[in-house]
Amino acid sequence: MIALAPLPASLPDTVPFTGPETLERRRGAAFAARLGANESLFGPSPKALAALTAAAQDIWMYGDPEAHDLKAAIAAHHGVTPAHVVVGEGIDGLLGLITRLMIAPGDAAVTSEGAYPTFGFHVTGFGGVLHRAPYRRHHEDPEALVALAHRTGARLLYIANPDNPMGSHHPGATLAALPDHLPPDCLMLLDEAYVDLAPEGTAAAIDKDDPRVIRFRTFSKAYGLAGLRLGYALCAPDLARAFDRVRNHFGLGRMVQAAGIAALADHDHLSAVRAWATAARRDLAALGTAQGLIPLPSATNFVTFDTGRDGDHARALLAALGDEGIFARMPGVAPLDRCIRISLPDAAGLRALEQALPRAIGRL
Repeated sequence: MIALAPLPASLPDTVPFTGPETLERRRGAAFAARLGANESLFGPSPKALAALTAAAQDIWMYGDPEAHDLKAAIAAHHGVTPAHVVVGEGIDGLLGLITRLMIAPGDAAVTSEGAYPTFGFHVTGFGGVLHRAPYRRHHEDPEALVALAHRTGARLLYIANPDNPMGSHHPGATLAALPDHLPPDCLMLLDEAYVDLAPEGTAAAIDKDDPRVIRFRTFSKAYGLAGLRLGYALCAPDLARAFDRVRNHFGLGRMVQAAGIAALADHDHLSAVRAWATAARRDLAALGTAQGLIPLPSATNFVTFDTGRDGDHARALLAALGDEGIFARMPGVAPLDRCIRISLPDAAGLRALEQALPRAIGRL
């Protein structure tokens, strides 16, 4: 093999997540319930599926590299202009692009210890130095993140609201005030992947032209299109234009763009998803409570349960659930790793979990 460049050669050969398909191949059987990836078991809008079908006959053509119609639909949805919109292959892909734009080797970036790992994966991949602030109980700590950004001279500060893996959230006003406290030349990355499922007032009211903030949204959660890898960002036009220097110009196919436009327009489906998530969170929390787990308040499409023990116990419980045919996940860093995280199930998934969870706990 020809030698890699020095930076990638210095990095571990790992990925942030082990997919459920990999785990199924290892165990030699499919999972009875897939409740670890925070996918929407409610499913996508029928209108989005119809748009996919209609666009299929045109897949001999590349997708519009400017994503003109999709950007226009997103802009109308948020009351901004298309110049404020960036689209890409999910939030993960967009995080990679913004890191590439902002981080030079040796530059500092700030996140929370135990937070969504993809941001850190990209920071180290582009030679940055990642600094982490601890959670405050089961919430990310905005004040600690800002203080760490000042101490390190960070170029990027990443925070999610609502948060993954804990499911917690801050009022939108808390996040809207954060840019005023950032150090000079620090860009706040606000990941709002779950905000469509959160209580009213969770979305931050940030001026569309504020150059200090970029907000990320996804079609993978409330819209149920995780398999299409479609996300977008809202930011000042100068920053949005900078993405054209590094993005994959043919990254979004015609079917993906068509489905995104249709999903965004189906307001009734989104309302139904929100109602379903509210009921599903209640049912899932009640199931865990009945088995001695402590459900943490959730503003997402999953519930994080405190096992009341330590990380070793939580890992054993997660392994036992896997043996019982339930794919779930857990935070990877102490003290958050005392918890397990279960995505909202559909009716069949809830029945499978009702049978598997008591058996898994009994095995411990």
